[in-house]
Amino acid sequence: MSLQGFGGVLAVAQRELVERTRWMTREQFVETLAVSQVLPGPNIVNMALMIGDRHFGLRGAFVALAGMLLVPLVIVLALTALYAQFATHPMVSGALRGMGAVAAGLVISTAVKLSTTLKKSAMGLPLGIAFAAVTFIAVAVLRWPLVWVLGGLGPIAVACAFWRLR
Repeated sequence: MSLQGFGGVLAVAQRELVERTRWMTREQFVETLAVSQVLPGPNIVNMALMIGDRHFGLRGAFVALAGMLLVPLVIVLALTALYAQFATHPMVSGALRGMGAVAAGLVISTAVKLSTTLKKSAMGLPLGIAFAAVTFIAVAVLRWPLVWVLGGLGPIAVACAFWRLR
């Protein structure tokens, strides 16, 4: 999985874990993703550790971590050496811009697929979309620092969810 999803690995993970292998339901995937986002480190690596541990214990977590990091590390080191040689070439910079657009599309596609689970969440679909829209406007349009936006909206979202669960 780590080799298939450079920059948009959540879409690949969702497809593999939920749709193809059916190891998890969409709800379980979203819950695992939520926990992995709270933990330090890349979300997908945290998810791999949790899923490996859930199914195979500490050894499973270790193998999942190695599987997620070892081969991509070697590839990134090789690509870094290549990039140092060809960084100023116009075709290389154009290709990288195109890859950025594809990664953004994959993230949006995954968000749309997983948005159906918001209906079952504590906040519900309308409030979840509202928080996503406010976050997008604050970060992308107003250019506020993400850490401040999350620090402000996070507690409000938790309070809303808590209030609705009461």
